Amino acid sequence: MSLDHPKRTLSWIALLGLSTCLVSAQAAIYQLNPPHTFPQFEIRHLVFSLIHGQFNKTRGYLRLNRKTGQAAVVAKIWVRSLDTGYAPRDHDLMAKPFFDARRYPYMFFHSTHVVFHGRRKATLTGILTMRGISHPVVLQVTRIHCAISPLNQKRTCGFDAQGSLERSWFGVDGFLPMLPDQVRLILNADAVIVQHPSKTVRKALR
Repeated sequence: MSLDHPKRTLSWIALLGLSTCLVSAQAAIYQLNPPHTFPQFEIRHLVFSLIHGQFNKTRGYLRLNRKTGQAAVVAKIWVRSLDTGYAPRDHDLMAKPFFDARRYPYMFFHSTHVVFHGRRKATLTGILTMRGISHPVVLQVTRIHCAISPLNQKRTCGFDAQGSLERSWFGVDGFLPMLPDQVRLILNADAVIVQHPSKTVRKALR
């Protein structure tokens, strides 16, 4: 097809401009950076101390477009990567009254709704699946920071979030009510942009 006709030339210029706008408006996809991504929790131990734990192995992806107020998150957490700083306690928490890691080696999270509060904060609602039971949870994202990382020169986004859940929602009833039901959640994470995300990743983030 010849492009020497003025109307055809203008049409192609308009189409190219539209496609450029569409590309720029598309949400970027990021991969969670495992060494910097640690889902954590706090729970009161009797009335004496506060137990902290974190999961050291998490994988996942994020779709983010702050201009349009759209985002989505999917994550997979390895239960046996739990670290409370005391190996015998970690071993006990793998048992049936708690995480039952033999039957349920992973936890999963996928977002269902995100509301941004300016550019640096958001409310993230999603479904957490633990021990084969799914229940909604809400996280308050208290910090979002996106920039080019000086370490790898790639666009990176960092996040801080917190929330809470009741462990009985998931059948984690060990030592109830001697140990409290409510658990505080803390998430510190960063994610690095993916240049060519796979179809599987795109589908998961719809």
